Amino acid sequence: MPVVIPPFEAKLTKIFRRIVAHRRLIMVIYALLLPPSVWLALQVQQDNSLDRLVVQSDPTYAANKRFEEVFGHGEYVLVLAEADDPFAPETLKKFNELEEAVSKVPRVTANSAVSVFRRVKGGFDASPAAAEAFKKFVTGSELFKKQGLVGEHMLALPLFLDVRTGEQRTQVIEGIDAALAPFEKNPAPLKAIRKVGQPYVNAYLDNDTRTSGYKYFPLFMLFVIVLNWVLYRSFRALGAFVLTLGVCAAMTVGFVGLTGGTFTIVSSLVPMTILITTTATLVYLHSRYVEVDKDVTDIDEHQARALANKFVAATASIFATAVGFAALAVSEIRPIRELGLWVAAGLVLTWITVFTLFPALQKALNTPTEKERKTAGQWFVNFVMWLPPWSYRWRWILVPGSLILCGVGAIMLFGFPGVLKPMTLETNALEYIPHDSALYKDTKRLEEQIAGLSITEVWLRGKPGEISDAPVLRGLQHFSDALEADKHIGTVIGPTVMLRTLRYVSGQGDKLPEDDESLEAIGGTLETLLPKEPMLQSFVDKKLAQTHLSVITKTVDYQGFVELDKTIRDKWQEAVRKDPVLKDFEMEIVGLAPLQAKISKLLVPTLTHSFALTVVIIFGTFLLVFRSGAARLMAMIPSLFAILVMFAVMRLSHMSLNVATILIASTVLGTSENDQIHFFYHFQEARNAGQTTEQALRHTLGIAGRAIFFATIINAGGFLAFAFSTLPPVRQFGILSAIAFLLSMLADFTALPAALWMVFRERPDKVNAARSAEKAKLR
Repeated sequence: MPVVIPPFEAKLTKIFRRIVAHRRLIMVIYALLLPPSVWLALQVQQDNSLDRLVVQSDPTYAANKRFEEVFGHGEYVLVLAEADDPFAPETLKKFNELEEAVSKVPRVTANSAVSVFRRVKGGFDASPAAAEAFKKFVTGSELFKKQGLVGEHMLALPLFLDVRTGEQRTQVIEGIDAALAPFEKNPAPLKAIRKVGQPYVNAYLDNDTRTSGYKYFPLFMLFVIVLNWVLYRSFRALGAFVLTLGVCAAMTVGFVGLTGGTFTIVSSLVPMTILITTTATLVYLHSRYVEVDKDVTDIDEHQARALANKFVAATASIFATAVGFAALAVSEIRPIRELGLWVAAGLVLTWITVFTLFPALQKALNTPTEKERKTAGQWFVNFVMWLPPWSYRWRWILVPGSLILCGVGAIMLFGFPGVLKPMTLETNALEYIPHDSALYKDTKRLEEQIAGLSITEVWLRGKPGEISDAPVLRGLQHFSDALEADKHIGTVIGPTVMLRTLRYVSGQGDKLPEDDESLEAIGGTLETLLPKEPMLQSFVDKKLAQTHLSVITKTVDYQGFVELDKTIRDKWQEAVRKDPVLKDFEMEIVGLAPLQAKISKLLVPTLTHSFALTVVIIFGTFLLVFRSGAARLMAMIPSLFAILVMFAVMRLSHMSLNVATILIASTVLGTSENDQIHFFYHFQEARNAGQTTEQALRHTLGIAGRAIFFATIINAGGFLAFAFSTLPPVRQFGILSAIAFLLSMLADFTALPAALWMVFRERPDKVNAARSAEKAKLR
């Protein structure tokens, strides 16, 4: 029974006739839009700073910004000089030269144990006598070791970087590397020079994500060219594809530039997702165009009808994908929210482009149909004939089996009480860089040698002049001692440590006295030295009203930060009871550690809320497109199967959820639903024409099946380009996404047809015919 063309589709055919007729005007408009789009795209900067991971309205982020307004914004790098004897004269001479070289780099302030000694003694010449004096000076107190400035076989050079943008950070890091290059080339008598710190991690991520396009996009375009040639065997069709893809990608990234956006570690997914989604949509449109009946003579009319026939399904699928990404806007993690909104906006631009520019290019380039050139996938005809009865035969294994695997995947993701814990979340940026890199290994080695690299700031705000009062100084020292007594805290550096250091270098010992008279004298010293001493200025504001204590730990996980937060608050309450003068101070916990904990906490809502919102809205899309309630539920099976089984693979391969892999659920659901929408649109088209389930399945597979197959190969192959990334999260995202798309296609051709047999309760036509014949004989 032939499929009847609905009135709405007939109206669309007239619209597409006009679009093709005005093809020259359309191509001129896009040619004018392309240059400014490219220019705006080139203005997009790169920044992987930790504080960019949360939205600016977030309370923790806002508190950090207020803290920086008082004590300045800066980042820290630690340069480690390893030696058999760090106090040997030749070692100290080399280290002194190294520090002097690095200190000349703009925006860098160096402060080592050697520089402290140099200021105290009025110079340092690294002679044997000076080296011996330095050793006695440094080892005479635990203060320098506690601050991580010296170790058994190590001298540390802490660097404060006055940077506010990714560009400034890159310039400073390059300056430090240039200053250290001669010493790294010829380190003797030093054994090694190592550089660690968040700025180096951020710089690594900035550089890799900035250059990622040079790796991913050529691979993807090569994939498109090869697949396009294999599928359509036409350079003209290839030209229409490539030009449309280029315009869609340029306009999307241009939109990011227009809105002042900044790319992060996950932002390379924006243009790649647009390219992949656009290519898949073009395959659906062009495959319908090339499949022309032998008796068709008017190719222009056929093109308009083919576009009209695919308009609803393609529009619904692009809308579903856009919704999948727009749902990420519920995330409080800034790059993920921006990614979702940018991709959603890009998909709107893509929808406009594929239904205007691409038809114009098809006509202008005179792309061939199957009449002129056979396309690939002729084997699919046999597959179309074989699949419906096969899926009917095995329906009671295929559908329950897929649901069982979905349940296993859900348990792998969310855990099972008392048996299996939920999948872990990873927000430590160090884990985002290659584990075989020198930076990763050096940082891990350092974490074992010192008190830790995680810094939590305890910000105290009081009245002007209070910090230098004797009771307050005593209370701050008691609070610091109480924190350091906790086994989970490595060390605490604050104003009293700075004052103890000053007392030590002046020969008065490294302990603060307890009596009011001596503490008042120390408070007077603080007031006198504060305008001149940078070390004090970094811990006390000019009005002597605010200060902070840097709590250094090895904590990296969210639960550890929660416990640390509780410990600090409990210790503060104890300190207030012991020294009531502290009750006048307002205490707030800020810094990178709380921010990192906040990000970790927000990853779970990002996964669950965005995924749930995507499911609801896509289900709403099916509600509008398909009238059958059972069909709407069946349409979700392949995507849910793909996502949940993918999480099982993720768990079994010991991968963790992170800022990139957390996106897979919404990405795959939004993208793979395209296949189910095209499948059900044509299935419903046939059912409305009165066809049986088997006939409808063959009609659907004949029109959309081959496009689903090749679109899935495009999606999987496109995302697989990310497997070549050096960054573990991006590499994992690419591999897992490709697996999920292939799993979705597997369910499209197995569980989905099997489920439809169960929903409509029909048998294959041959079985019905045989039973009818038997009944006729009985009569």
